[in-house]
Amino acid sequence: MKVGIIGGAGYTAGELIRLLLHHPEAEITFVHSTSNAKNLLTDVHEGLLGETDMRFTDRLPLKSADVLFLCMGHGKSADFLTENPVPASVRIIDLAQDFRLTTPEHDFIYGLPELNREEIRLARHIANPGCFATAIQLGLLPLAANWLLHSDISVNAITGSTGAGVKPAATTHFSWRTGNMSIYKAFRHQHVPEIRQSLAQLQPGFSASVDFIPYRGDFARGIFCTEVVRIDPALTEEDIVKLYKQFYETAAFTHYVDCDLDLKQVVNTNKALVHVEKFEDKLLITSVIDNLLKGASGQAVQNMNLLFGLDEHTGLDLKPSAF
Repeated sequence: MKVGIIGGAGYTAGELIRLLLHHPEAEITFVHSTSNAKNLLTDVHEGLLGETDMRFTDRLPLKSADVLFLCMGHGKSADFLTENPVPASVRIIDLAQDFRLTTPEHDFIYGLPELNREEIRLARHIANPGCFATAIQLGLLPLAANWLLHSDISVNAITGSTGAGVKPAATTHFSWRTGNMSIYKAFRHQHVPEIRQSLAQLQPGFSASVDFIPYRGDFARGIFCTEVVRIDPALTEEDIVKLYKQFYETAAFTHYVDCDLDLKQVVNTNKALVHVEKFEDKLLITSVIDNLLKGASGQAVQNMNLLFGLDEHTGLDLKPSAF
Protein backbone atom coordinates (compact mmCIF):
# COMPACT_ATOMS: atom_id res chain seq x y z
CA MET A 1 0.00 0.00 0.00
CA LYS A 2 1.19 3.51 -0.83
CA VAL A 3 0.70 5.80 2.16
CA GLY A 4 0.33 9.57 2.52
CA ILE A 5 0.45 11.37 5.88
CA ILE A 6 -1.07 14.79 6.55
CA GLY A 7 0.17 16.67 9.61
CA GLY A 8 3.50 14.89 9.90
CA ALA A 9 5.25 16.77 12.69
CA GLY A 10 3.39 15.59 15.81
CA TYR A 11 3.98 12.70 18.20
CA THR A 12 1.37 10.43 16.62
CA ALA A 13 2.72 11.11 13.14
CA GLY A 14 6.25 10.32 14.32
CA GLU A 15 5.10 6.97 15.72
CA LEU A 16 3.11 6.28 12.56
CA ILE A 17 6.13 6.95 10.34
CA ARG A 18 8.28 4.70 12.54
CA LEU A 19 5.80 1.86 12.18
CA LEU A 20 5.24 2.29 8.45
CA LEU A 21 8.95 2.46 7.60
CA HIS A 22 9.23 -1.13 8.83
CA HIS A 23 5.83 -2.36 7.62
CA PRO A 24 6.44 -5.08 5.03
CA GLU A 25 3.43 -4.09 2.88
CA ALA A 26 3.54 -0.27 3.12
CA GLU A 27 5.48 2.47 1.35
CA ILE A 28 5.30 6.10 2.48
CA THR A 29 4.93 8.28 -0.62
CA PHE A 30 4.73 11.66 1.14
CA VAL A 31 4.59 13.29 4.57
CA HIS A 32 2.88 16.67 4.48
CA SER A 33 3.77 19.56 6.78
CA THR A 34 3.50 23.19 5.71
CA SER A 35 5.70 24.50 8.53
CA ASN A 36 8.43 21.89 7.93
CA ALA A 37 8.33 21.70 4.13
CA LYS A 38 11.69 20.57 2.64
CA ASN A 39 13.10 19.72 6.07
CA LEU A 40 14.21 16.17 6.74
CA LEU A 41 11.80 14.03 8.74
CA THR A 42 14.69 13.40 11.10
CA ASP A 43 14.97 17.13 11.82
CA VAL A 44 11.70 16.73 13.75
CA HIS A 45 11.57 13.00 14.53
CA GLU A 46 15.14 12.38 15.65
CA GLY A 47 14.30 8.81 16.65
CA LEU A 48 14.24 8.04 12.91
CA LEU A 49 17.89 8.97 12.37
CA GLY A 50 19.55 6.29 10.27
CA GLU A 51 16.20 4.95 9.05
CA THR A 52 15.05 7.46 6.42
CA ASP A 53 16.23 10.42 4.37
CA MET A 54 12.71 11.52 3.42
CA ARG A 55 11.72 15.18 3.60
CA PHE A 56 8.46 16.87 4.51
CA THR A 57 6.52 18.39 1.64
CA ASP A 58 3.91 21.13 1.35
CA ARG A 59 2.52 19.48 -1.76
CA LEU A 60 -0.55 17.23 -1.71
CA PRO A 61 -0.03 14.41 -4.23
CA LEU A 62 -3.20 12.70 -3.04
CA LYS A 63 -3.50 10.48 -6.13
CA SER A 64 -0.17 8.84 -5.23
CA ALA A 65 -1.67 7.23 -2.10
CA ASP A 66 -3.83 4.18 -1.51
CA VAL A 67 -4.49 5.30 2.06
CA LEU A 68 -4.25 8.71 3.70
CA PHE A 69 -3.61 9.20 7.41
CA LEU A 70 -4.83 12.49 8.90
CA CYS A 71 -2.69 13.38 11.93
CA MET A 72 -3.79 16.97 12.43
CA GLY A 73 -5.28 18.62 15.50
CA HIS A 74 -8.87 18.03 16.48
CA GLY A 75 -11.30 19.92 14.27
CA LYS A 76 -8.88 20.27 11.37
CA SER A 77 -9.61 17.04 9.51
CA ALA A 78 -13.09 18.07 8.43
CA ASP A 79 -11.76 21.41 7.17
CA PHE A 80 -8.93 19.69 5.29
CA LEU A 81 -11.30 17.31 3.52
CA THR A 82 -13.62 20.17 2.57
CA GLU A 83 -10.75 22.19 1.12
CA ASN A 84 -8.91 19.25 -0.48
CA PRO A 85 -11.22 16.67 -2.07
CA VAL A 86 -9.60 13.25 -1.80
CA PRO A 87 -10.02 10.83 -4.73
CA ALA A 88 -12.72 8.24 -4.05
CA SER A 89 -10.17 5.44 -4.50
CA VAL A 90 -8.09 6.67 -1.54
CA ARG A 91 -9.00 5.29 1.86
CA ILE A 92 -8.78 7.62 4.84
CA ILE A 93 -7.86 6.98 8.47
CA ASP A 94 -8.44 10.05 10.66
CA LEU A 95 -6.63 10.17 14.00
CA ALA A 96 -8.54 13.25 15.20
CA GLN A 97 -11.98 13.33 16.80
CA ASP A 98 -13.86 14.94 13.90
CA PHE A 99 -15.72 11.83 12.69
CA ARG A 100 -15.85 9.54 15.72
CA LEU A 101 -19.54 10.12 16.42
CA THR A 102 -21.86 8.49 13.91
CA THR A 103 -24.03 10.94 11.96
CA PRO A 104 -25.76 10.90 8.55
CA GLU A 105 -23.34 13.62 7.41
CA HIS A 106 -20.36 11.26 7.02
CA ASP A 107 -19.54 7.61 6.29
CA PHE A 108 -16.64 7.13 8.70
CA ILE A 109 -16.63 3.85 10.63
CA TYR A 110 -15.51 3.99 14.26
CA GLY A 111 -12.16 2.20 14.19
CA LEU A 112 -12.08 0.10 17.34
CA PRO A 113 -11.35 -3.40 15.97
CA GLU A 114 -12.59 -5.15 19.11
CA LEU A 115 -16.00 -3.58 18.41
CA ASN A 116 -16.25 -3.10 14.64
CA ARG A 117 -13.75 -5.47 13.01
CA GLU A 118 -15.99 -6.61 10.13
CA GLU A 119 -17.31 -3.12 9.43
CA ILE A 120 -13.73 -1.81 9.29
CA ARG A 121 -12.77 -4.44 6.72
CA LEU A 122 -15.45 -3.13 4.35
CA ALA A 123 -15.02 0.60 5.07
CA ARG A 124 -13.42 3.34 3.01
CA HIS A 125 -13.12 5.88 5.81
CA ILE A 126 -12.07 5.15 9.41
CA ALA A 127 -12.29 7.36 12.50
CA ASN A 128 -9.51 6.19 14.82
CA PRO A 129 -10.67 6.15 18.49
CA GLY A 130 -9.31 8.46 21.15
CA CYS A 131 -6.58 7.15 23.46
CA PHE A 132 -8.53 7.44 26.72
CA ALA A 133 -11.62 6.14 24.95
CA THR A 134 -9.76 3.04 23.76
CA ALA A 135 -8.50 2.13 27.24
CA ILE A 136 -11.86 2.79 28.90
CA GLN A 137 -13.98 0.97 26.32
CA LEU A 138 -11.79 -2.12 26.33
CA GLY A 139 -12.47 -2.38 30.05
CA LEU A 140 -16.25 -2.11 29.60
CA LEU A 141 -17.22 -3.70 26.28
CA PRO A 142 -17.57 -7.27 27.61
CA LEU A 143 -20.04 -6.04 30.22
CA ALA A 144 -22.07 -4.08 27.66
CA ALA A 145 -22.10 -7.09 25.33
CA ASN A 146 -23.74 -9.08 28.14
CA TRP A 147 -26.16 -6.30 29.15
CA LEU A 148 -24.56 -5.87 32.59
CA LEU A 149 -24.20 -2.07 32.71
CA HIS A 150 -27.16 -0.73 34.69
CA SER A 151 -25.66 1.88 37.00
CA ASP A 152 -23.28 4.83 36.85
CA ILE A 153 -19.69 4.00 35.93
CA SER A 154 -16.80 5.60 37.80
CA VAL A 155 -13.62 5.96 35.73
CA ASN A 156 -10.19 7.23 36.73
CA ALA A 157 -7.34 7.23 34.19
CA ILE A 158 -3.88 8.75 34.11
CA THR A 159 -1.99 9.51 30.91
CA GLY A 160 1.56 10.40 29.98
CA SER A 161 2.67 13.80 28.73
CA THR A 162 2.67 12.74 25.06
CA GLY A 163 -1.11 12.61 25.32
CA ALA A 164 -1.10 16.42 25.32
CA GLY A 165 0.59 16.59 21.91
CA VAL A 166 3.84 18.13 20.75
CA LYS A 167 2.85 21.79 21.08
CA PRO A 168 4.20 23.18 24.39
CA ALA A 169 1.77 24.32 27.08
CA ALA A 170 2.05 25.31 30.73
CA THR A 171 1.18 21.80 31.93
CA THR A 172 3.52 19.95 29.53
CA HIS A 173 6.85 21.50 30.52
CA PHE A 174 9.17 19.02 32.23
CA SER A 175 9.74 21.29 35.23
CA TRP A 176 5.98 21.39 35.91
CA ARG A 177 5.11 17.82 35.02
CA THR A 178 7.91 15.90 36.73
CA GLY A 179 7.06 14.77 40.25
CA ASN A 180 3.58 16.20 39.75
CA MET A 181 0.01 15.09 39.07
CA SER A 182 -3.21 16.93 38.30
CA ILE A 183 -6.81 16.54 37.17
CA TYR A 184 -8.15 18.08 33.98
CA LYS A 185 -11.51 18.16 32.20
CA ALA A 186 -13.23 16.24 35.00
CA PHE A 187 -16.68 14.95 33.91
CA ARG A 188 -16.39 16.81 30.58
CA HIS A 189 -13.64 15.08 28.65
CA GLN A 190 -14.21 15.00 24.89
CA HIS A 191 -13.86 11.19 24.73
CA VAL A 192 -16.96 10.47 26.84
CA PRO A 193 -19.47 10.72 23.95
CA GLU A 194 -17.66 8.13 21.84
CA ILE A 195 -17.46 5.81 24.87
CA ARG A 196 -21.20 6.12 25.44
CA GLN A 197 -21.85 5.53 21.73
CA SER A 198 -19.92 2.24 21.78
CA LEU A 199 -21.55 0.98 24.97
CA ALA A 200 -24.99 1.73 23.54
CA GLN A 201 -24.04 -0.11 20.35
CA LEU A 202 -23.62 -3.33 22.35
CA GLN A 203 -26.25 -2.58 24.99
CA PRO A 204 -29.05 -0.59 23.32
CA GLY A 205 -30.75 1.75 25.74
CA PHE A 206 -27.64 2.22 27.86
CA SER A 207 -28.26 5.45 29.74
CA ALA A 208 -26.06 5.38 32.85
CA SER A 209 -23.53 8.11 33.52
CA VAL A 210 -19.85 7.64 32.68
CA ASP A 211 -18.13 9.70 35.38
CA PHE A 212 -14.62 10.12 34.01
CA ILE A 213 -11.79 11.83 35.93
CA PRO A 214 -8.63 12.16 33.77
CA TYR A 215 -5.21 12.79 35.32
CA ARG A 216 -1.92 14.10 33.96
CA GLY A 217 0.98 11.86 34.96
CA ASP A 218 4.68 12.62 35.20
CA PHE A 219 5.69 9.95 32.65
CA ALA A 220 5.94 10.20 28.87
CA ARG A 221 3.63 7.52 27.54
CA GLY A 222 0.96 5.09 28.61
CA ILE A 223 -2.57 5.12 30.08
CA PHE A 224 -3.49 3.37 33.32
CA CYS A 225 -7.26 3.14 33.77
CA THR A 226 -9.52 1.91 36.58
CA GLU A 227 -13.29 1.57 36.34
CA VAL A 228 -15.79 0.70 39.07
CA VAL A 229 -19.27 -0.57 38.24
CA ARG A 230 -22.02 -2.17 40.29
CA ILE A 231 -22.64 -5.75 39.27
CA ASP A 232 -25.20 -8.43 40.08
CA PRO A 233 -24.01 -9.96 43.41
CA ALA A 234 -25.10 -13.38 42.14
CA LEU A 235 -22.38 -13.26 39.48
CA THR A 236 -19.07 -14.66 40.71
CA GLU A 237 -15.70 -13.28 39.76
CA GLU A 238 -15.11 -16.49 37.83
CA ASP A 239 -18.32 -15.89 35.84
CA ILE A 240 -17.18 -12.39 34.90
CA VAL A 241 -13.64 -13.43 34.01
CA LYS A 242 -15.11 -16.05 31.69
CA LEU A 243 -17.14 -13.36 29.91
CA TYR A 244 -14.02 -11.23 29.40
CA LYS A 245 -11.94 -14.12 28.10
CA GLN A 246 -14.68 -15.15 25.68
CA PHE A 247 -15.15 -11.58 24.41
CA TYR A 248 -11.43 -11.11 23.68
CA GLU A 249 -10.74 -14.67 22.57
CA THR A 250 -10.22 -13.63 18.94
CA ALA A 251 -8.86 -10.11 19.56
CA ALA A 252 -5.46 -9.54 17.98
CA PHE A 253 -4.00 -7.25 20.65
CA THR A 254 -6.39 -7.10 23.61
CA HIS A 255 -5.90 -9.76 26.28
CA TYR A 256 -7.58 -10.57 29.56
CA VAL A 257 -4.84 -11.43 32.08
CA ASP A 258 -5.07 -12.87 35.58
CA CYS A 259 -2.27 -10.76 37.11
CA ASP A 260 -2.19 -7.18 38.39
CA LEU A 261 -1.39 -4.65 35.68
CA ASP A 262 1.24 -1.96 35.22
CA LEU A 263 2.26 0.30 32.35
CA LYS A 264 5.56 -1.39 31.56
CA GLN A 265 3.63 -4.44 30.39
CA VAL A 266 2.31 -2.47 27.40
CA VAL A 267 4.43 0.64 26.75
CA ASN A 268 6.01 0.56 23.26
CA THR A 269 3.52 -2.11 22.12
CA ASN A 270 0.09 -2.19 20.49
CA LYS A 271 -1.26 -4.39 23.30
CA ALA A 272 -4.14 -3.68 25.64
CA LEU A 273 -4.35 -5.67 28.87
CA VAL A 274 -7.49 -5.98 31.01
CA HIS A 275 -8.00 -7.39 34.52
CA VAL A 276 -11.05 -7.55 36.86
CA GLU A 277 -11.65 -8.09 40.57
CA LYS A 278 -15.05 -8.38 42.29
CA PHE A 279 -15.78 -6.92 45.73
CA GLU A 280 -19.31 -7.85 46.82
CA ASP A 281 -21.55 -5.94 44.35
CA LYS A 282 -18.71 -3.86 42.86
CA LEU A 283 -16.43 -4.76 39.99
CA LEU A 284 -13.00 -3.14 39.66
CA ILE A 285 -11.71 -3.19 36.09
CA THR A 286 -8.14 -2.25 35.21
CA SER A 287 -6.95 -1.62 31.66
CA VAL A 288 -3.61 -0.39 30.31
CA ILE A 289 -2.40 0.73 26.86
CA ASP A 290 0.33 2.79 25.25
CA ASN A 291 -1.44 6.04 24.33
CA LEU A 292 0.65 6.59 21.19
CA LEU A 293 0.30 3.02 19.87
CA LYS A 294 -2.93 1.17 20.77
CA GLY A 295 -4.30 4.61 21.67
CA ALA A 296 -3.34 6.20 18.34
CA SER A 297 -0.82 5.24 15.65
CA GLY A 298 -0.59 1.50 16.34
CA GLN A 299 -4.37 1.17 16.22
CA ALA A 300 -4.38 3.22 13.01
CA VAL A 301 -1.96 0.73 11.40
CA GLN A 302 -4.08 -2.13 12.76
CA ASN A 303 -7.06 -0.54 11.00
CA MET A 304 -5.04 -0.15 7.79
CA ASN A 305 -4.21 -3.85 7.92
CA LEU A 306 -7.90 -4.69 8.22
CA LEU A 307 -8.81 -2.35 5.34
CA PHE A 308 -6.35 -4.07 3.01
CA GLY A 309 -7.01 -7.66 4.06
CA LEU A 310 -3.77 -8.16 5.99
CA ASP A 311 -3.24 -9.93 9.28
CA GLU A 312 -3.81 -7.39 12.05
CA HIS A 313 -0.35 -8.05 13.49
CA THR A 314 1.48 -7.05 10.31
CA GLY A 315 4.10 -4.45 11.20
CA LEU A 316 2.96 -4.36 14.83
CA ASP A 317 4.78 -7.18 16.61
CA LEU A 318 6.42 -4.78 19.04
CA LYS A 319 7.92 -5.93 22.32
CA PRO A 320 7.87 -4.05 25.67
CA SER A 321 11.08 -3.08 27.38
CA ALA A 322 12.44 -5.60 29.88
CA PHE A 323 12.82 -2.82 32.46
